[in-house]
Amino acid sequence: MEYMSQEGYDKLVAELRQMENVELPQVREAIAEARDKGDLSENFEYHAAKREQARLLGRIRFKQRVLENARVIDMSSRANGSVQLLSKVQMTNLGNQATMSYTIASPHEANLREGKISIKSPIAEALLGKKAGDEVTVRVPAGLLKLRIDSVE
Repeated sequence: MEYMSQEGYDKLVAELRQMENVELPQVREAIAEARDKGDLSENFEYHAAKREQARLLGRIRFKQRVLENARVIDMSSRANGSVQLLSKVQMTNLGNQATMSYTIASPHEANLREGKISIKSPIAEALLGKKAGDEVTVRVPAGLLKLRIDSVE
Protein backbone atom coordinates (compact mmCIF):
# COMPACT_ATOMS: atom_id res chain seq x y z
CA MET A 1 0.00 0.00 0.00
CA GLU A 2 1.32 3.41 -0.99
CA TYR A 3 0.05 6.49 0.85
CA MET A 4 0.09 9.79 -1.00
CA SER A 5 -1.54 13.18 -1.21
CA GLN A 6 -4.50 13.89 -3.46
CA GLU A 7 -2.20 16.14 -5.51
CA GLY A 8 0.31 13.31 -6.01
CA TYR A 9 -2.44 10.86 -6.92
CA ASP A 10 -3.93 13.26 -9.47
CA LYS A 11 -0.50 13.89 -10.98
CA LEU A 12 0.11 10.14 -11.41
CA VAL A 13 -3.32 9.70 -13.03
CA ALA A 14 -2.55 12.57 -15.45
CA GLU A 15 0.86 11.07 -16.32
CA LEU A 16 -0.73 7.67 -16.96
CA ARG A 17 -3.42 9.19 -19.20
CA GLN A 18 -0.76 11.13 -21.13
CA MET A 19 1.23 7.94 -21.74
CA GLU A 20 -1.82 5.88 -22.72
CA ASN A 21 -3.62 8.47 -24.85
CA VAL A 22 -0.77 10.43 -26.45
CA GLU A 23 2.61 8.74 -26.24
CA LEU A 24 1.53 5.14 -26.92
CA PRO A 25 -0.45 6.01 -30.08
CA GLN A 26 2.56 8.02 -31.34
CA VAL A 27 4.86 5.02 -30.82
CA ARG A 28 2.40 2.68 -32.52
CA GLU A 29 2.24 5.07 -35.46
CA ALA A 30 6.05 5.14 -35.66
CA ILE A 31 6.10 1.32 -35.70
CA ALA A 32 3.55 1.24 -38.51
CA GLU A 33 5.51 3.78 -40.56
CA ALA A 34 8.77 1.88 -40.04
CA ARG A 35 7.06 -1.42 -40.95
CA ASP A 36 5.93 0.10 -44.25
CA LYS A 37 9.55 0.76 -45.23
CA GLY A 38 10.19 -2.90 -45.97
CA ASP A 39 12.69 -5.42 -44.59
CA LEU A 40 12.31 -5.44 -40.79
CA SER A 41 15.53 -7.35 -40.09
CA GLU A 42 17.70 -4.32 -40.91
CA ASN A 43 15.17 -1.56 -40.20
CA PHE A 44 16.68 0.60 -37.44
CA GLU A 45 13.59 2.81 -37.10
CA TYR A 46 11.38 -0.23 -36.55
CA HIS A 47 13.62 -1.71 -33.85
CA ALA A 48 14.00 1.66 -32.11
CA ALA A 49 10.23 2.18 -32.11
CA LYS A 50 9.66 -1.34 -30.74
CA ARG A 51 12.18 -0.67 -27.94
CA GLU A 52 10.41 2.61 -27.14
CA GLN A 53 7.07 0.80 -27.08
CA ALA A 54 8.41 -1.81 -24.64
CA ARG A 55 9.86 0.92 -22.40
CA LEU A 56 6.62 2.88 -22.46
CA LEU A 57 4.47 -0.19 -21.73
CA GLY A 58 6.72 -0.95 -18.75
CA ARG A 59 6.26 2.58 -17.39
CA ILE A 60 2.48 2.33 -17.93
CA ARG A 61 2.30 -0.98 -16.04
CA PHE A 62 4.40 0.46 -13.19
CA LYS A 63 2.15 3.52 -12.81
CA GLN A 64 -0.96 1.33 -12.97
CA ARG A 65 0.39 -0.83 -10.11
CA VAL A 66 1.23 2.24 -8.04
CA LEU A 67 -2.28 3.64 -8.55
CA GLU A 68 -3.89 0.27 -7.74
CA ASN A 69 -2.10 0.26 -4.38
CA ALA A 70 -2.40 3.99 -3.69
CA ARG A 71 -4.32 5.32 -0.72
CA VAL A 72 -5.02 9.05 -0.60
CA ILE A 73 -4.51 10.53 2.85
CA ASP A 74 -7.43 12.40 4.38
CA MET A 75 -5.73 15.57 5.61
CA SER A 76 -8.57 16.39 8.04
CA SER A 77 -8.12 13.21 10.08
CA ARG A 78 -4.37 13.58 10.66
CA ALA A 79 -3.07 14.08 14.17
CA ASN A 80 -1.32 17.40 14.64
CA GLY A 81 2.04 17.97 16.21
CA SER A 82 4.08 14.92 15.24
CA VAL A 83 5.98 14.34 12.00
CA GLN A 84 4.15 12.07 9.57
CA LEU A 85 3.54 11.72 5.85
CA LEU A 86 2.75 15.12 4.27
CA SER A 87 4.03 17.06 7.31
CA LYS A 88 6.08 20.17 6.60
CA VAL A 89 9.04 20.15 8.97
CA GLN A 90 11.22 23.16 9.75
CA MET A 91 14.52 22.07 11.33
CA THR A 92 17.98 23.27 12.22
CA ASN A 93 21.23 21.43 11.56
CA LEU A 94 22.95 21.66 14.94
CA GLY A 95 26.36 21.17 13.32
CA ASN A 96 26.32 24.37 11.27
CA GLN A 97 23.10 26.11 12.47
CA ALA A 98 21.63 26.00 8.95
CA THR A 99 17.84 25.89 8.82
CA MET A 100 15.93 23.82 6.31
CA SER A 101 12.35 22.96 5.55
CA TYR A 102 11.07 19.75 3.97
CA THR A 103 7.72 18.15 3.33
CA ILE A 104 7.64 14.41 3.98
CA ALA A 105 6.20 12.85 0.80
CA SER A 106 5.60 9.43 -0.71
CA PRO A 107 8.50 8.10 -2.80
CA HIS A 108 6.52 8.89 -5.97
CA GLU A 109 6.03 12.53 -4.97
CA ALA A 110 9.55 13.19 -3.66
CA ASN A 111 11.31 16.08 -5.39
CA LEU A 112 14.17 17.83 -3.63
CA ARG A 113 13.80 20.94 -5.82
CA GLU A 114 10.28 21.35 -4.44
CA GLY A 115 11.43 20.63 -0.88
CA LYS A 116 9.76 17.20 -0.77
CA ILE A 117 11.76 14.27 0.61
CA SER A 118 10.77 10.63 0.48
CA ILE A 119 9.33 9.08 3.60
CA LYS A 120 11.83 6.28 2.98
CA SER A 121 14.86 8.60 3.14
CA PRO A 122 17.10 8.40 6.24
CA ILE A 123 16.18 11.93 7.36
CA ALA A 124 12.42 11.34 7.05
CA GLU A 125 12.64 7.98 8.81
CA ALA A 126 14.48 9.60 11.73
CA LEU A 127 11.90 12.42 11.95
CA LEU A 128 8.75 10.26 11.88
CA GLY A 129 6.75 10.48 15.09
CA LYS A 130 8.89 13.27 16.54
CA LYS A 131 7.57 16.68 17.67
CA ALA A 132 8.80 20.25 17.64
CA GLY A 133 11.75 20.65 20.01
CA ASP A 134 12.97 17.07 19.59
CA GLU A 135 16.52 16.41 18.45
CA VAL A 136 17.44 13.51 16.19
CA THR A 137 20.69 12.06 14.92
CA VAL A 138 20.62 10.75 11.36
CA ARG A 139 23.21 8.63 9.58
CA VAL A 140 23.63 10.02 6.07
CA PRO A 141 26.30 9.18 3.48
CA ALA A 142 28.42 12.13 4.69
CA GLY A 143 28.33 10.90 8.32
CA LEU A 144 26.11 11.75 11.29
CA LEU A 145 23.74 14.69 11.11
CA LYS A 146 22.23 16.14 14.28
CA LEU A 147 18.93 17.98 13.70
CA ARG A 148 16.52 19.90 15.93
CA ILE A 149 12.87 20.05 14.86
CA ASP A 150 11.72 23.67 15.05
CA SER A 151 8.13 23.26 13.83
CA VAL A 152 5.77 20.70 12.32
CA GLU A 153 2.82 21.72 10.15
